Amino acid sequence: MRALLKTNDPVVLSFAGNLLEQEGIESVVFDSHSSIMDGSMIMVPRRLMVLDEDFAKADRLLRQAIPEAMS
Repeated sequence: MRALLKTNDPVVLSFAGNLLEQEGIESVVFDSHSSIMDGSMIMVPRRLMVLDEDFAKADRLLRQAIPEAMS
């Protein structure tokens, strides 16, 4: 698995995950419990992970849909 997106914004994560799901790309959010456990949503960004074989397609899709989040 590879990290496609790192962010603290739950709206961006939800939108990105939904967009990928519509295209048949499975994704998983990592570190959501870590950011809650340390009491800060800012300290540990959440990572949206996809399978290696889906990374290129998912990256293109999100760069078109939410380029500001894909830095």
